Amino acid sequence: MQLSDLVLGLGFVLLFEGVPLFLSPVRYRRLLARLAQVPDAVLRGAGLAAMAAGLALLYGVR
Repeated sequence: MQLSDLVLGLGFVLLFEGVPLFLSPVRYRRLLARLAQVPDAVLRGAGLAAMAAGLALLYGVR
């Protein structure tokens, strides 16, 4: 893996994270307000699932 691959991945993350903010900041704010009410255990589980899926995707590509 080269540094350019890491920068490319970071660029994609920033691109996809920025789309909802650009398209509808009001709906994004409402989503964040709902997320604040979700229990920590559920958020941790979702984070673990997202990391596992990302790792599997990266492993599959490489």
